[in-house]
Amino acid sequence: MNKKIAWVTDTAALLDEKFIQDNQVHVLPLNIVFEEGVLRETVDMTHDEFYDKLRTTKTHPKTSQPAIGEVVALYKSLKQQGYDCAIAIHTSQHLSGTYLSAFTAAQQAQFEVYPVDSKIGSFPMMKMIELGQQLEREGVAPQQIVEKINELADHSELSFIPASLSQLHKSGRVSGTQAFLSQLLNIKVVISFDNGKVVMKEKVRALAKAKAYVENLLINDLDSHHIPEVAVIHCNNEEGAMNWKLALEKAYPFIIFHVLPLSACVGVHAGEGTLGLSWVRRTETIAQKQQEKELVTV
Repeated sequence: MNKKIAWVTDTAALLDEKFIQDNQVHVLPLNIVFEEGVLRETVDMTHDEFYDKLRTTKTHPKTSQPAIGEVVALYKSLKQQGYDCAIAIHTSQHLSGTYLSAFTAAQQAQFEVYPVDSKIGSFPMMKMIELGQQLEREGVAPQQIVEKINELADHSELSFIPASLSQLHKSGRVSGTQAFLSQLLNIKVVISFDNGKVVMKEKVRALAKAKAYVENLLINDLDSHHIPEVAVIHCNNEEGAMNWKLALEKAYPFIIFHVLPLSACVGVHAGEGTLGLSWVRRTETIAQKQQEKELVTV
């Protein structure tokens, strides 16, 4: 008999309510720590409320993982609901301790949990859940599902352009001199993930050049992989994301583009106005896909 699997993630995935309800996903909120108290993302505040508060706060907020007691309580609840185990897909362990907390919480709750380090955040985490649930429906065992999800994690990309380095300076990610010079010279940086670690990929003058650099990363991947979907990601910059999406759709009509907000935790460090792209690399190339289509139509 197949095990009944609960699907758990955190708000770094920033799933919309429809996806959460349709796929019965249990979401642990990450915390935004303001001077006057801790607010749980998507629970104690909306994104609009967060950015309103971020603009006016005197002391820059910090971020933190869910309290271990909250994770234990969730696992105990899932056990009581009749689940045999959980697959918990969390943001990169280099960014948050949520992934490692899953092991401790599972022991305390005496519940079988398969923690997964997504090595990233945002859009790829949603695709990992979709893949895992598809495999579950096919009767694949939890351990084998996790192996496939880990493979997908190794083929995920997320690159973004912080709106300015001032927020990164406030959160301690860059020096005051770097932030000042970037503003003075209109320098934009491109930040990506490398095996779960955040790395600075490039520094360029002007947003247009930074966006072109990120697009080139996508183009390079298209040479050797099939990429059916790409997310245009943003920190409270839907207009900028939509404009970029429209331009990308004209250039790459064979790709489905989505516009998705980034977690408020990213907003704390990268700042309001941040833009980026995220995708998952498939092994099939575009040429192979085109050949398949031609064979079907013959």
